[in-house]
Amino acid sequence: YQHFKAIAKAVPMPIVMYNVPGRTGCSMAAATVARIARDVPEVVGIKEATANMTLASNILEQCGQDFDVLSGDDFTVLPAMSLGVKGVISVVSNVLPGKMAALCNAFFAGDLAEARRLHYELEPLNRAMFLESNPIPVKAAMAMLGLLGPEIRLPLVHLQPANEETLRGVLKKMGLLK
Repeated sequence: YQHFKAIAKAVPMPIVMYNVPGRTGCSMAAATVARIARDVPEVVGIKEATANMTLASNILEQCGQDFDVLSGDDFTVLPAMSLGVKGVISVVSNVLPGKMAALCNAFFAGDLAEARRLHYELEPLNRAMFLESNPIPVKAAMAMLGLLGPEIRLPLVHLQPANEETLRGVLKKMGLLK
């Protein structure tokens, strides 16, 4: 709580929190998120990346409609939107932005069948994005597609050869590489 209050004082722009316990070692409780949403107006939303639908539901319930809750987990964006999440900050969108946007747009247009189809179409790529630590696979995929160069900086390292081949196979199967 105090951390976000201090950031809000120091930064002259809206703030979106990021709940990613896999990187931070702790998960933000819904009650804490709600307290920050209520008391710190500079905090306008949260990227909820736990894939925990109960937590997402509790955050949505306790924070209200004016607080933006965004999925931070590509695997669960579709069920999260059914709870009221307003969109996604996505890894796979770095590779296929149009497909993830189409999934979200289909859901919000009420075309659940199309949203579901796109969800399952993206699942192999979603899995490939976590063959190794993020963002290594997404950078490798973007390099394979010519969207950026192959250079990476430490502490990142290149994909292991077997994982690179797996990723290349997924991109080929999806028609993104020849």
